[in-house]
Amino acid sequence: MKQYIPFIRKDPVVPVIRLQGVIATGPRGGLSDMALAGVIEKAFGRGKPAAVALIINSPGGSPVQSSLIAARIRRLADENEIPVHAFVEDVAASGGYWLACAADDIWVDDSSIVGSIGVIFASFGFHELMARSGIERRVHTAGRSKSLADPFLPEKPEDVARLKALQEPIHQSFIDHVKRRRGARLDQAADLFNADVWVGGQAVKLGLADGVGHLVPKLQELYGEDVRLVPYGQRRPLIQRLGMGLVQQALSEVEDRALWARYGL
Repeated sequence: MKQYIPFIRKDPVVPVIRLQGVIATGPRGGLSDMALAGVIEKAFGRGKPAAVALIINSPGGSPVQSSLIAARIRRLADENEIPVHAFVEDVAASGGYWLACAADDIWVDDSSIVGSIGVIFASFGFHELMARSGIERRVHTAGRSKSLADPFLPEKPEDVARLKALQEPIHQSFIDHVKRRRGARLDQAADLFNADVWVGGQAVKLGLADGVGHLVPKLQELYGEDVRLVPYGQRRPLIQRLGMGLVQQALSEVEDRALWARYGL
C-alpha cells in the first residue's frame, strides 16, 4: 500500500516485459512492433520506474520487426532516462539477440544460447519431382527478377547472387546495431558476426553478454530487496483466443518449430 500513500518512500518498481516467441508480422501471433507497441509504451510510461527488464526467449525471425521493436525500446529508454536490463532464458539468437542488444546490459543463464548474428533465406526445390511427375511449370513475368528463387524451377546462379546482395546490407545493419550497443565490451579479436552461437559463459567472455544472472536476484541486487516486479505481456490475438484460424495457426506452428529446432529446443 505504500505506493498509494503520499510523502512515504515508495519501493522501486521495475516493469518486466516478456519477449517470447518467433519475431514476425501478420496474424501469426508472434512478436511484432504493432503487437508490442502498447505493452512497451505502458511499461515505460506508467509512473517513473527504476528500470525496465526484458525477458527474452526467441530464436529470431523478421529483421525489420526486430529493428522496430528494439528502436521503440531504445527511444523510450532514452527519452525517459530509464535503464533497461535484458535476461535471456533458453535462447536469444538472430533477431532475439537484436532485441537483447536494446538493453543496457544482458544477463544469461549458464545454458542460454546466444548469438547467430547473421541472415538466412531458406526454401525448397521441387523441379526434379515435378519433372518425374510430368508436371510443367509455366511462368511469365514483366521484370526479369519477378520469379526470384522460384522453388518450382531449377536454382539459377543469378538468383543466388541477387539473394546474397539482399542479405548483405541486412547483415551489416545487424552488425552495426550490435557494435553500437555493445561497443568496447565486445572481444575485438573474435569472429562474432559469422552467425555462430555460444552458450552462457562463452557469450560473457566474448562480450555478447555481461554476466550470468537471473531476473529476481539480479534486480534485487541492483535495486534492493523491496523492488517490485510488474509483469507486462502480449495478449494473444482475438482470433486465436476464439479458436479460429486453426489451419493458419497450424502452418505457423510448423514454421516456428523449425526456427526453435535450430537450437535444439
